[in-house]
Amino acid sequence: MVTTTPGLRANPRRLLNKVPEVTLWFWIIKILCTTVGESFADYVNETLGVGLVPTTVLFSVVLAVVLTTQLRLARYVPAVYWSTVVVVSVTGTLYTDILTDQVGVPLWVSTTVFTLLLVGVFGVWFARERTLSIHSIVTTPREAFYWLAVLVTFALGTATGDWTLELTGWGPGTSVLLPLSLIAVVVVLWRYGANPVLSFWLAYVLTRPLGANIGDWLATPSSEKGLGLGTFGTSLVFLAAILVTVVYLSVSKVDVIEGAEPATTDAARHPAPTRPPSTEKQRARERVGLAAFVVVGLATFGLLAYANSQPHTSSLDEEEGGAAASCSGGGDLTATAAAQRAATSFPADDVSAFRQIADATRSLVQQGDQAGAASRITDLETAWDDAEPRLSNADCGAWTYLDHEIDASLSAVRASSPDQQSETQALDALITTLG
Repeated sequence: MVTTTPGLRANPRRLLNKVPEVTLWFWIIKILCTTVGESFADYVNETLGVGLVPTTVLFSVVLAVVLTTQLRLARYVPAVYWSTVVVVSVTGTLYTDILTDQVGVPLWVSTTVFTLLLVGVFGVWFARERTLSIHSIVTTPREAFYWLAVLVTFALGTATGDWTLELTGWGPGTSVLLPLSLIAVVVVLWRYGANPVLSFWLAYVLTRPLGANIGDWLATPSSEKGLGLGTFGTSLVFLAAILVTVVYLSVSKVDVIEGAEPATTDAARHPAPTRPPSTEKQRARERVGLAAFVVVGLATFGLLAYANSQPHTSSLDEEEGGAAASCSGGGDLTATAAAQRAATSFPADDVSAFRQIADATRSLVQQGDQAGAASRITDLETAWDDAEPRLSNADCGAWTYLDHEIDASLSAVRASSPDQQSETQALDALITTLG
C-alpha cells in the first residue's frame, strides 16, 4: 500500500528508512498495539483508579520519552518503533477521551476536527516533501510528519469508532465487523490498483477502531456478550503477543526496507530512485479506486444513519454505566419511591450537589447554550461516578434507578443532533427524582 520514493529535498542528515516494510506482519502487530493501547489505558484509568487526566499526563510524558528515543535513532529498530506505536495509540485515545468526557465535545465534532487536522498534516507534509509514502521516511522532518500523522489517526480512529457505537448501539462483538469489512474493501481496491498511499492511510485509520473493538470484546464480561478477559487480562495477552512478534522481527529482519542509502550519503549526489511515469491504465485504475472509496464511504454513512434511526441504547452509555450490572433492584421502583429512598439513604450533600448541577444544565439547555450544557453534564457524570461506591452500598435499588436517569440525561445532552425538548424532559425527570 505504499509507493516508491521520489527525489529527496536536499537535507544534511540522510537516514536509513525509519519505518518497517508494509507486510502482513506490519498489520498484525499494528492491530495488536492498538488493542493493547485501548485495554491498558482503560486498566490504568479505571481499574487502578488513576483517573483520565492523570493517565493522559502520564502517557504524554512517556510518549515524549519514547518518541525522542525513536527520532534519535538512525535506522529502524523494531522494539523502539513498536513501543512508540503502542504509546502513541494510548495517548491518541486519551486525547479523544479528554475531549469527550472532560470537555464535553460531541463525538461528531471530534471526528470532524481530527479529519480536518489529518488532512492539514498531509497537506503540509506533501507541500514540503512532495510525497506521503511510508518508503520515504529517511529524514528527520519526514519522520516528524509521519509520527504526527500517526498520532492524529489514533485520535481520529477513537472518535470515529466511539461515534459509531453511539449511533448504532452495537455490542462489542458486532462492532468488530464494520471496520474489518471496510479494511477488506480497502485491500481489494488496493490490489485492483487504487492509489497505494491513500489505501495505506485509510487502512491505518480503520485499524484503530478495529483493534479497540477487539479489545472491548475480549475485556467485556461474558454476561454482556464479551469473552470476559478483563482489561488487565487482555493487556497481558496482547503485550505477550507483541513481545513475541517484535523478537521475531528483530531476528528475522523480514520487515526491514532494503536498499536505503547510508546516513552519511549525500542525497544531492546520490538521489533516490524516482517513480516511473504512470501508464494510462494505472491512472484509470486509481480513478476507479477513488470513486469506489467515495461510494463505500457514502454507503457506510447510510448504514450508520439507518442503524441510528432504529431503537437502541448507546453501548458507550452501557460501558460507562457498567457498575449497574452488579447492582439490581431498581427496575421496579417508581420515581416517587426512588426519590424517597434516595432522600433517606443517600447523603444530603450528594443529592443537593447532583440536583444543582442538573438544574444548571437544564438552564443552559433552555438558553440554547448546548456546549455549556454538555460541559456541565460532564460535571454531573464525574460527581456521580465518584460517589457510586458509597451510594450503591447505601441503597442499591435507588442508585440503579438514578443511574438510568443520569444515563438518559447524558445521552440526550450529548446526542449528535440534540433536541431541546428531549433534553429538558430527561433532566426534568432526573431533577424530580432528586427531590
